[in-house]
Amino acid sequence: MRRVIFDRDHDDYRRAIRESLERIVVPHRADWERAGIVPRTLFTDLGELGVFGFGVPEEYGGAGVTDFRFNMILMEEAHRLGVADALAGSALQSDICLSYFSSGSDEQRARWLPGIVSGETITAVAMTEPGAGSDLSGIATKAVRDGGHYVIDGAKTFISNGINADLVIVVVRTGEHPHRGLSLLVVDRDTAGFERGRNLDKVGLHAQDTAELFFSAARVPAGNLLGAEGSGFAQLTANLTQERLSVAAGAVAGAATALDWTVEHVRNRAAFGAPIGALQHTRFRMAEMATEIDVARQYIDRCVVEHNAGRLDSVDAAKAKWWTTELQWRVLDTCVQLHGGLGYMTEHRITRAWADARVQRIYAGTTEIMKDLIGRSMKLG
Repeated sequence: MRRVIFDRDHDDYRRAIRESLERIVVPHRADWERAGIVPRTLFTDLGELGVFGFGVPEEYGGAGVTDFRFNMILMEEAHRLGVADALAGSALQSDICLSYFSSGSDEQRARWLPGIVSGETITAVAMTEPGAGSDLSGIATKAVRDGGHYVIDGAKTFISNGINADLVIVVVRTGEHPHRGLSLLVVDRDTAGFERGRNLDKVGLHAQDTAELFFSAARVPAGNLLGAEGSGFAQLTANLTQERLSVAAGAVAGAATALDWTVEHVRNRAAFGAPIGALQHTRFRMAEMATEIDVARQYIDRCVVEHNAGRLDSVDAAKAKWWTTELQWRVLDTCVQLHGGLGYMTEHRITRAWADARVQRIYAGTTEIMKDLIGRSMKLG
C-alpha cells in the first residue's frame, strides 16, 4: 500500500542518508561487529549529516525542526542496507537521549546540546539494574545530597553505549516512594567513583557496545540533576512513548527488509526443478508476511503523525511496540526457515538480522509489560 506521510524534503533526506550510509558505514560494518563497538568517528560523521539535530533549536546547533519522520527514515535505510546494528547507538542518541537533554534547563541545554548534536558527545541512559528491569520501582541505585553534590552508589547493567558514552543519564533513588523517589542525574565519563565493566557479549547487535556500570561514592554536581528531584519517573514515562515508537518503527523496517531479502532468495533458490517460491506453501507464507507488514506499517505511520502532533499516548505506543516486535520475530524466524541451511550460517545477513531482532521484544519494556499497560488502561477490574 502506498505510504502518504512523506513529502519531497523527506525523499531528499532519504536519498542523502542512503548515499552517506553506503559510504561511511557499509564498508566497515563487519569490522565493527568483530570489534564489538563502533568508532567515535561514526557519531561525528552522523552529526555532520544532521542526524542528531532534529528537535533541537538552532541556537544549540540543531535543525530547529521536530519531525520524527526523519528519525524513521534513518532506521529504514539502516535496515535496508543491513547495518542497523551499527546504527543502534546513534538511534539511542537521536531518538531517546536527546529528549531528556532537550528538556533540561537553559544552562544545561547550552552546556550539553551542542556537543551531542555534533556527535562529539555520546550519550546513554542507565535504567536497568541487576535486580530491576522493566519494573522501575525496584531501582536501588541511590543518590544522597551532600552540599552541592549528589553521591551515587549502585550498579547498572545492559547499558547501550555504555563503553562509548561521555554523558550517562542515570536513574537514581533519592527518596523512598517507589515512583516519586526517582530522579535523573547526568554523570560525566571522568567522574571519580564511576567505572565501566566489560563490554557484554550479546546474542545479537554485536556492533553495539553494551556495558555494566558501577558507582562507588561517585560525586556528581547538583547542577547535573535533570528536572526536579523526584521527577524521574514522570520524565521516564513521558519519554518512553517516543522510545517505544522508535523500537516499533525499527521493527517494521527490519521485518520489511527481511521479507525483501527472502523474496530474492526464493526466486533464485531451486528445489525439485523449480524456484522454491513457486511452491504453494512458500507463496502462502510470503503472502502472510507481506500482508502483516503492510498493515503494521500503516499503523506505525499513523503513530508517527500523531506523535508529531503531540497526541500519541503511552497506550498506543505500547500497542505499537509489542505488536511490531512480535511481528518482526515471526517474520525473521520464517525467513530463516525459508533460507534453509543458509539461514543457520552466522555470516549470512538473514541470520544476523534474526539474532539482532530477539532483543526487540525485551528492551524498552517487554511484550508482557506492554500488554499489562494496555490491559490496565481498559479498567477491567
